[in-house]
Amino acid sequence: MNWHIEQELNDKNIQQELINSANIPNHIAIIMDGNGRWAEEKGLSRSKGHKEGLESVRDIVKASSTLGVKYLTLYAFSIENWKRPFAEVEVLMSLLEIYLKNEVDELHKNKVRIKTIGKFNSLPKTVQKLLLSAVEKTKNNTGLTLTLALSYGARWDIVRAVQLIALDVRRGNLSPEDINEGNFSQYLSTKDIPDPDLMIRTSGEFRLSNFLLWEVAYGEIYVSNLLFPQFRRNDLYEAIKSYSSRERRFGKTSAQIKNEKKSIENDSYIKKVFNAIKSI
Repeated sequence: MNWHIEQELNDKNIQQELINSANIPNHIAIIMDGNGRWAEEKGLSRSKGHKEGLESVRDIVKASSTLGVKYLTLYAFSIENWKRPFAEVEVLMSLLEIYLKNEVDELHKNKVRIKTIGKFNSLPKTVQKLLLSAVEKTKNNTGLTLTLALSYGARWDIVRAVQLIALDVRRGNLSPEDINEGNFSQYLSTKDIPDPDLMIRTSGEFRLSNFLLWEVAYGEIYVSNLLFPQFRRNDLYEAIKSYSSRERRFGKTSAQIKNEKKSIENDSYIKKVFNAIKSI
């Protein structure tokens, strides 16, 4: 199924307005929180909440793809989630299996590239096999890069990076004085993914929950009061509008950012004039 063809006209128009008027984030990361609470509020089992959350995943992935977002990272299962009741963990792993079995062909047809970050060996063997197959099948796709954070924790990843650096120092491949932010990032599991521009958290909670702590240093954070099963594409668009209205300064002043923007615009105008003259 082609997502662009099946897309409703009204949604196409909304996306086009966003593209014309907003700054679309290159990389969106989402902490998908509130599945269990959504179910409990409705008197349902927590597993029903996770199943409904999967519908939100499908909608957000499709919307991100058709909108032209390059990277989408979903916090699907944290290292800390292993502490949950065994029955709930089983349901989550089962839903992950179902998603990978049922959705990969459609994701592949829509040029989605699948990646995963996290403590891979902690996952059930069946999930590992499906993930490896999905990653391999979609590795050459050029559309949205969908990264599933599974058995992931930012502190685990940072400690692992330090261990890998220590090994390289011990082997003589790296000097301690040469360690900097740039090469440190290359030891993280996110080394092939740009830092998030926008971090979205659902359920109204104001915490990062050990997700991409290094990478989100200058990312914009948007908190939605909706529980994740309620969070769909129109809510994603609102988050993008909020992101677009903010000024990202990266430690600089507003005046510096405005001057840099003017300089870029002037350079662009000069290049256009120069190219027009050349073509005469």
